[in-house]
Amino acid sequence: MEKKLMMDFYEKMITIRKFELKADKLFKANKLPGFLHLYVGQEAIAAGVCAALRTTDYITSTHRGHGHLIAKGGDVRKMFAELYGKATGYNKGKGGSLHITAMELGILGANGIVGAGIPIATGAAFASKYKGDDKVAVSFFGDGASNRGTFHEALNMASAYKLPAVFVCENNRYGISVCADVSTSVKDIADRAAAYDMPGVIVDGNDVFAVYEAAKTAVERARSGQGPTLIECKTWRQLGHYVGDPDNYRSEKEKAAGNGLDPIPRLEKKMLSAGYTQEDLKKVQDQVDELIETAVQEAEAAPYPGTDALLADVFAE
Repeated sequence: MEKKLMMDFYEKMITIRKFELKADKLFKANKLPGFLHLYVGQEAIAAGVCAALRTTDYITSTHRGHGHLIAKGGDVRKMFAELYGKATGYNKGKGGSLHITAMELGILGANGIVGAGIPIATGAAFASKYKGDDKVAVSFFGDGASNRGTFHEALNMASAYKLPAVFVCENNRYGISVCADVSTSVKDIADRAAAYDMPGVIVDGNDVFAVYEAAKTAVERARSGQGPTLIECKTWRQLGHYVGDPDNYRSEKEKAAGNGLDPIPRLEKKMLSAGYTQEDLKKVQDQVDELIETAVQEAEAAPYPGTDALLADVFAE
């Protein structure tokens, strides 16, 4: 089972990495509109957490949301189409990178507002408890979001009502360009869980198995009616806050140390020790490359939404 999990994790993480690097290249070639915030370096968190979830469970994402969507089962064809603003995208080209949503997969949306997904996930968890449908809601957010009122209000409500929620803080140490050492009153964000009478767990966010085990425990706790958990995943984003960010607020020494924690080579090392071969890894990489290229070609050939779609989907009826 652990060996199979390794391959499942690897396929997800490689897909996320290659998707993001391709999106980076396309954006710099002026082929993609809008803003891009890439997930390179944090793949183990999305892969580990979503492996502990059912398809029917909910997630809310962030401005750095591509990895979460892929890990939850998102189709890279529809994702690239959405990034291109095409009618075949998840949101018919009207959501873009910052607002991709896939309700059929329990993906309640990426979100351009820092911390805004936290109360949305709490609301979904409340609805699940009210309806008794056995679903769990997970909110992904960054260290900067833990300083916002939405974080504290949501955790308080989730704990007070013992909602089936899991709060996953992806602590990459920087909120845009501001280091958490300057902006945050505690060294470990997981310590804040104590104020809301819930478990606060710290894990190595670059170790996919550590993330998975913590998420599995938290999801089981939530589903059994014991209430929420705050998981802090210590990680590192390898690129700037957004594509085009000069990233001059982090020293070269700090970048080198952070990039050395890359979760993908760490997983590859475990896989080789477990009996997989370099050929096995190369096969996955080649398959993902082919998938990405096909997705981009389809997205480029797809139509843009017409003017008749301008006011469609504005209201639910």
